[in-house]
Amino acid sequence: MKLASRYLISAVVALSSCAHDASVSAFSPTQSSSCIRRSSSTSLGVTGQQAESKGPAAFLRELKTNLPQFDFLAEGQGNPNNKVDMPDHVRAVLSQPGAPTREAENEERTHRIRSRFEEAAADAMELKNMLIGEADAEAWWRKPRDTPKGGRPVTKDDPLTVLVAGGGLAGLVAAAACHAKGMKVAIFEQASSYAPYGGPIQIQSNALRAIQRISPECFEELVAAGTVTADRVSGLKIGYRKGNKLAGLYDAGDWLVRFDTVGPALEAGLPATVVVDRPVIQQILVKHGLPEGTVRIKSRVQTFEDLGDGRGVCATLEDGTKAYADVLIGADGIWSQVRKTMHGLDDGAGGFAASGAAGGAIDDAEARKLARDTIKVAAKADRRYSGFTCYAALAPHRASNIEDVSYQILLGEKKYFVSTDGGGERQQWFALIREPAGGVDPEPTPEDPTPKLTRLRKEFACSGDGDPDGNVWDDFALELINASSEDDIKRRDLYDGAPLLATVDPQRLLSPWAKGPVAICGDASHPMMPNLGQGGCQATEDGYRLGEELGAVSHTRDIPGALGKYSRVRVIRTAIVQGFAQLGSDLLVDFDLMMTIPLLGPFFLTMTQLSMPWVLRFLYTAEF
Repeated sequence: MKLASRYLISAVVALSSCAHDASVSAFSPTQSSSCIRRSSSTSLGVTGQQAESKGPAAFLRELKTNLPQFDFLAEGQGNPNNKVDMPDHVRAVLSQPGAPTREAENEERTHRIRSRFEEAAADAMELKNMLIGEADAEAWWRKPRDTPKGGRPVTKDDPLTVLVAGGGLAGLVAAAACHAKGMKVAIFEQASSYAPYGGPIQIQSNALRAIQRISPECFEELVAAGTVTADRVSGLKIGYRKGNKLAGLYDAGDWLVRFDTVGPALEAGLPATVVVDRPVIQQILVKHGLPEGTVRIKSRVQTFEDLGDGRGVCATLEDGTKAYADVLIGADGIWSQVRKTMHGLDDGAGGFAASGAAGGAIDDAEARKLARDTIKVAAKADRRYSGFTCYAALAPHRASNIEDVSYQILLGEKKYFVSTDGGGERQQWFALIREPAGGVDPEPTPEDPTPKLTRLRKEFACSGDGDPDGNVWDDFALELINASSEDDIKRRDLYDGAPLLATVDPQRLLSPWAKGPVAICGDASHPMMPNLGQGGCQATEDGYRLGEELGAVSHTRDIPGALGKYSRVRVIRTAIVQGFAQLGSDLLVDFDLMMTIPLLGPFFLTMTQLSMPWVLRFLYTAEF
């Protein structure tokens, strides 16, 4: 009963706090909307697929549109309390014993964090600790093993051997967890190097605990290299002026919900969330969590063969190279080739993982092609387009509210803007805009050399007539957008998918992420929307659990059972987290409707505020 109540509370929060696209429209003639919104062309020259309200929401939206509109209800000022960044209840939690103490931005810390990023990026480009040259030619996994039918005992001198497809966070953690249990491990990464790409990763409290259990040294290095984000306020803001006197008036940039992330972590005895640059995370895990020469780059696992009877697996790389081991772990992203082979999906269900460790290797021209190709891959791979395209960048900029706010979301109709402290006086931001999959930006021209910036400046306009819908945004979005260069802004469509494919196969139902000596983890098994910031964290938990289950194997014939148990243990928790993120994303279009209904709107916000500690308690557990 207790478990069920926690899941129910989490569902309430997922439908509210994760509804990032919410907007709070006024009862005024200029803010009317239709019940069902179809594709429409904007002044930006972009055709946008607007989400549709369904069921009772559709009825309420139509009813609201047909009601008389009263301009005077939208007049007045927002509540002054909603303009305060650090409310008393958050300040009280942050002053508790054991809570992290905020270290103000300063030149020394900025230099230290940025220098560490540059050092890690340089190491990646120089292939430090990678498998190259003579060591590659003599690698242990190249030699097929004459394992007798029925398998062999696993001993300290003859441990399990594990191949990991994918060298992103999921693959590195899984490999480190297996190595910590005495296994022999090899990682095959498709990228040509661990190039600096994307933004920093928030390693939340639950993921930090998993890493701490796997490798205390890696944990200490990550905490030392990271920037604490749990020492300030987080929450949801309205992007532009909305509301009415009956449901609440909100000025642009007013807070809707404010919360802390450190309270639930302290209750569970977990470390505070930190944000760390991706190359630094990779450098730490490769250097401190794995033996030198574990990672082989320019290596993509194309397919595999289960040798049967406890004799292991043979993986075939894209160039035809064979690799042999007892176990294969597919950590190769949402378009996983391992998943494709394991589940017998159609040709074309696997593809280039532009959002994984290889993401930094593609330019805008390649990204345009991938955006179109991905639609076909998604259909074959049974992945769902979320309805959002995402622009992202890491701006080398000290945010105007950096000392009080670590994470905030500006909510709006059809789009929302997310920003988080990236450490070293940098802000990582994401602009999510609802439109059809496969869209691309115009190529640069002499008349418009920065088409991505041009679009974003219109989408989040903070002056004049505002955005194409006439909404004048809070200026914080453009503060970060204008601090970014065109080349630094990357765009990709967001896809997710169900952890369980529709099936009546008993084996698939009992072991959804594993078959024989092969298992998948991370985005290969449970790709999710970024609403909860738990994608990488759940992948980290996967890696820990894989190490625990495989570490208990004493004979290779027991491998399928161990991987099946891993799959069953993990699928419930990740399905809940993934489902809430997906459902929250699907219902974004109805958030603005909810907020303008008298009594219901204020009640909705109050319940969201009260529920936040409970959803964080569910996420920040020490057991996974």
